[in-house]
Amino acid sequence: MEDKKENYHSMSASILTVGTGWFPQTPGGLERYVYDLIHTLVANQDQVELCGVGLPETELNTSIKLTNLASPESAIWQRFWSIRANFQKTRVSKPDAINLHFALYSFPILDILPKGVPITFNFHGPWAFESQQEIGNNPLRIFLKRRLIEQTTYNRCDRFVVLSKAFGNILHQQYQVPWSKIHVIPGGVNLHRFQPNLSPQAARQQLGWPEHRPILFTSRRLVQRMGLDKLLAAIAIIKPRIPDVLLAIAGRGHLQATLEQQAKELGLENNVKFLGFLPDEQLPLAYQAAKLTVMPSQSFEGFGLAIIESLACGTPVLCTPIGGMPEILHPFSPELITNSTETSAIAEKLEQILLEKLPIPSRKDCREYTINNFDWQKIGQRVRQVILA
Repeated sequence: MEDKKENYHSMSASILTVGTGWFPQTPGGLERYVYDLIHTLVANQDQVELCGVGLPETELNTSIKLTNLASPESAIWQRFWSIRANFQKTRVSKPDAINLHFALYSFPILDILPKGVPITFNFHGPWAFESQQEIGNNPLRIFLKRRLIEQTTYNRCDRFVVLSKAFGNILHQQYQVPWSKIHVIPGGVNLHRFQPNLSPQAARQQLGWPEHRPILFTSRRLVQRMGLDKLLAAIAIIKPRIPDVLLAIAGRGHLQATLEQQAKELGLENNVKFLGFLPDEQLPLAYQAAKLTVMPSQSFEGFGLAIIESLACGTPVLCTPIGGMPEILHPFSPELITNSTETSAIAEKLEQILLEKLPIPSRKDCREYTINNFDWQKIGQRVRQVILA
């Protein structure tokens, strides 16, 4: 029986995937994860159909089929109707496995998914709780998201992939999914796309960044749970002793004007640079240009993809003790995890690092750690084994 299972895993398979948008047109951690996963599957000779919302209407190659189910601009009820109608209309054959990534877009088609096909859900985070943190407490909306959409979707699935034990605990405790169905597999990084192929000085020249200042970098959505307000306050604390420190913030979000005002009030106009949306091709440059990447998250950080992207580029990372981030850094550089999420704890570590009182890993060590633990080729094979189990 084992031989048959191994043989089946080595054969090509057809996998129906339900995601959100298409990376890099729709930038985001979930979209990047799905993009890298399906390319890993295709490299294994699998046939993948990705269904989503706002997908481009073009064929990429013979092994990846993109099926756009709705417009992201339409009202939610219209999206639901379109997703269901277009999914039914585009069915041609029965896949070997189904892989879901987002409850909102999976929910409308749960009852019309092919019967007898195993369903794996990749749990990227507690959508209802994250929404509550970002847009405020609306009890009815939270109830509908959590109890109706998320719980109904998860009840239909056979097994789950989570990026960290922290998110496995949330899935188990908040959604009553038994641990026997949960597989903890970390995220992966494309080691070709993210690599230390430039000196920090050369990367800074390409970006037009100053060559002789200690630069901190963070790539975050500008929303509350990311902790950027505390990072700005920490910069203000260390500025008297490190006056030339420069924090580069990449990302967009509804808090941008608030954060810019905070930086101004703290007198950080010359110490903080808001980059806005950073094109994907410039992200490896930014990691290489920085002395340190900072992840000051305050809640719901299921993994922290930016951590392994930065490490793959040879740049160490400082993070708060939230979600799955410590699971990445603890085996490698536990001293780069702050003692708490508070401003004072972030400031203390930053000051120790920038004044060289706390040693940080070398470029070579950062790169080797990601090669050994987070290579997408190896991670993708592990996810594939769960999907096709």
